[in-house]
Amino acid sequence: MKDEQKISAFDAEMMQRCIQLAQRAAGKTTPNPLVGSVIVKDGKILGEGFHPGVGQPHAEVFALQAAGEEAKGATVYVNLEPCNHYGRTPPCSEALIKAEIAKVVTGMVDPDPRVAGGGIKKLEDAGIEVIVGVEETACRQLNEAFIHRINYQQPFGILKYAMTLDGKIAATTGHSAWVTGKASRHLVHQVRSTCDAVIIGGNTVRKDNPNLTTHGVTKHNPLRVVMSRSLDLPTECNLWQTDIAPTLIFTQINSNPVLQKKLTNKGVEIIEVTQLTPKIAMEHLYQKELSKILWECGGTLAASAIADGTIQKVMAFIAPKIIGGTSAPSPVGDLGFSKMTEALQLKQITTQVINSDILIEGYLSINNQS
Repeated sequence: MKDEQKISAFDAEMMQRCIQLAQRAAGKTTPNPLVGSVIVKDGKILGEGFHPGVGQPHAEVFALQAAGEEAKGATVYVNLEPCNHYGRTPPCSEALIKAEIAKVVTGMVDPDPRVAGGGIKKLEDAGIEVIVGVEETACRQLNEAFIHRINYQQPFGILKYAMTLDGKIAATTGHSAWVTGKASRHLVHQVRSTCDAVIIGGNTVRKDNPNLTTHGVTKHNPLRVVMSRSLDLPTECNLWQTDIAPTLIFTQINSNPVLQKKLTNKGVEIIEVTQLTPKIAMEHLYQKELSKILWECGGTLAASAIADGTIQKVMAFIAPKIIGGTSAPSPVGDLGFSKMTEALQLKQITTQVINSDILIEGYLSINNQS
């Protein structure tokens, strides 16, 4: 198990390489984690691999295939504990034992109860040396959505918004194109490419007519989700072009049946619920085996999502602009707080300058979980 003296700079470097490999499948593996693997002997990389998606071989298997016979007596690096259970694919721990690997260096224990240390034990019982905890913080961040989904039976929610220096997401007229610059918008497209779904409310559909795609950053486009209780939506808009990316609408029972029929004919999936809330929507997305959800909604829905415990992370883009307007919309609506001491405090803050914009990222306390 973890021994600080045994962890070298080379171990850390190889684990970072595992993370880089794993990221190649970002947005494509749900409900599985992102995993990369590297096989090394005498300081030389013999094989690499990553898990490309559900039902396909795991990272270690691809790395073993690339290494071939040379894998015998080598060290395997992998950012997540090798699995030891039969799921859609055979257990990786058995493949490593069969290949006569000498040592396994892993970033973290798998939180999945079907694994949770079992893979490590199986390897150690077979006489393989195992080191756990190399670059663990980075490994956990890579799979934060997977970990959250396992621990809370709910997808990981990210609230993203762009606002002016005076805290507005649009002018008093509702006009919002564009608050931030091109570089920030490009980053958002990259973030979308790592997500399983993007959620907006009906108002955003009506005012912005968004595409909610990755705009060619990658081939992967997330599921586009609209929450609209009354289904008061336009008959023509970009989101109804389901040949570009799939679209799902959450609405309440018997709302606007005429539009429902038209949209269903266009390939839009519609889910009717008795009472539409962010929590209910996330429960459905969990059942669809989604892990990472990006909320790009307006202030009213954002406040409901926070209050419902469906937001774990915030990405706030701030542009050096002042628009003014007492009725201009802000990124988060009424949370029912009357004192500054009630304000939700973000943790693990990071800041990034993107040309003239600033991105602040942070996590809401787990105590805000419903």
